[in-house]
Amino acid sequence: MSMNLGPTLATPDDDEVIGTINTTPLVDVMLVLLIIFLITIPVVTTSIQVDLPQEQNVVREAKPETVIISVNQAGQIYLYDTPMQSSKDLNARLQKLAAMKPQPDVQIRGDAKSAFESVGRVMYAVQRAGITQVGFITDPRP
Repeated sequence: MSMNLGPTLATPDDDEVIGTINTTPLVDVMLVLLIIFLITIPVVTTSIQVDLPQEQNVVREAKPETVIISVNQAGQIYLYDTPMQSSKDLNARLQKLAAMKPQPDVQIRGDAKSAFESVGRVMYAVQRAGITQVGFITDPRP
């Protein structure tokens, strides 16, 4: 049996501390990044020069052919300012509007506190009438 009590026959080279930084991994990473940038930059900068049109946000005014359907908090449906007595009355009016050429746009104004069912009935009536242009009016808050 023998016991190791530490290096007894140590050479002078074993105790030498390495005082330099190994830069090989750093160079490898930098070369990979350089290759990635060289490949992707031509893709980004190469494009056809086109003069793009300038656009401004202009508030659209309601055209005379726009149909406005309102639903108040109680669920009452109005076509413009005329209250609809029943869903059959609304369907009959929407059928006449759907037959017009070109079809008018329909804008639905639903009260924020109204039941979704009321607005859903209006959407269903517009869909059954065959009107394709339907929008919702909201209150733009600053």
